[in-house]
Amino acid sequence: MAIINNALSGALAAQVALSASGQNIANLQTKGYTRQSALLTTLGPDASPRSAGNGVQVSSLLRFSDNYKSQAMWRAAADLGAHSQTQPYLSQLENVMGDETASLSAGIDLFFGALNAVAGDPGSTPLRQQVLTSANLMAERFNGLNNVFNAQRESVRNQRSAIVDSANAQIATIASLNQKISEAQAGNVSASAMIDARDQAIDNLASKMALEVSDNGDGTRNISLKTGQALVLGNLHGTLKAEATVNSPQEFSLNFAGTKYGLEAAKLGGQLGGLAKYETEKLITLQGDIAAIAEQLATKINSQLAQGFKPTTPAAAGTALFVYSPGGNADMLKLTSGFVADDLAFSSDGTPGDTGNLQALVAIKGQKITAGSIGDVLLSDADTQIVGRLGVDSQLNKAALKTTQTVRTQSIDDWQSTSGVNQDEEAVNLVEYQNMYQANLKVIAIANQLFDATLAMMG
Repeated sequence: MAIINNALSGALAAQVALSASGQNIANLQTKGYTRQSALLTTLGPDASPRSAGNGVQVSSLLRFSDNYKSQAMWRAAADLGAHSQTQPYLSQLENVMGDETASLSAGIDLFFGALNAVAGDPGSTPLRQQVLTSANLMAERFNGLNNVFNAQRESVRNQRSAIVDSANAQIATIASLNQKISEAQAGNVSASAMIDARDQAIDNLASKMALEVSDNGDGTRNISLKTGQALVLGNLHGTLKAEATVNSPQEFSLNFAGTKYGLEAAKLGGQLGGLAKYETEKLITLQGDIAAIAEQLATKINSQLAQGFKPTTPAAAGTALFVYSPGGNADMLKLTSGFVADDLAFSSDGTPGDTGNLQALVAIKGQKITAGSIGDVLLSDADTQIVGRLGVDSQLNKAALKTTQTVRTQSIDDWQSTSGVNQDEEAVNLVEYQNMYQANLKVIAIANQLFDATLAMMG
């Protein structure tokens, strides 16, 4: 009887719909899970004018996915990654360079303060020794800060290499899932779980670099960088590589289908782009500024000492106090080996007690030097201005980080509103599909009673 067939199709459809709701509830806390629902379509009547229809069928399982919201979530992940990776480094430098007891400004003030102190008694050995002690302390502050720069550069490169390795694993995973999804859809098999896994891999990859994602007709997705280079095309994928070169602290390249493409690290976006921009625009610039201060300070003091005379008999010309080493060496600035208190040439004419050259040394603090990011400034103000600029950069990045965190949270919430599981909604669905199932069983029971009654009448 048609009535039994219709009710059976309705019961079976209700079972599928209940199974879909049960799967949604089971994955209520599963990250990246996209809720599903059975799409019910009616089966039309046959040629008979007395046919109401042939029941219902589940034509497919729907995934509640909004591509626009997914794309917005991935873009927000890239923006958040760019700012979140650089803030710890900025905060560390801000704390180190802004510490009043360990700053370069305090060290420079201490050194010139010692020079001022010895002016009242230029022949005093303890006061001369204090000048050497403060000079050594000042040099150590330059070296300590330089070591912080070097440590950060090494940390950035190691972190970047780890990010590249993780990104390559995710790129390969996306390509593999593309292949499986395409095969599943060609065989009319549900690929929802694999699509969720692929989207989760894309989301993780998006935090590392800015992406462009496009869909293909076979269910696969192509992934490319913002700069246009393809990372994934169907089941084919490229490999990223980061390596140090002579001309670059770390050069990026992409190998795809046997072809190598050079990449501009700062344009990659995400964590990789953020780290690259921090290293090139902030860290290397800051290290260059501090090196410039150290070099010019050493040159000025050494040149002035060379114009004076030591307190020896006969009077001898002054020698260099500092040795500056370029190139990011650990000992950027140090005292000349074997330099002693009596080597300080404070006299301008060799006369005992003369302090003409000492006064010229003290005046160096008020002279101008040139640093790359701040231009021409007084030596006494150079470190303060550098620290001020660093503080501004850090605050700007914190503000941008807070904004991107808000955008990311909102984009996830938007995605959840469409694709996430709503417990209350699924509870309603369970009741409705349960009622649908029971109602169809009731129809079957009634049909059986009618059938039995018909047989009895004919018997």
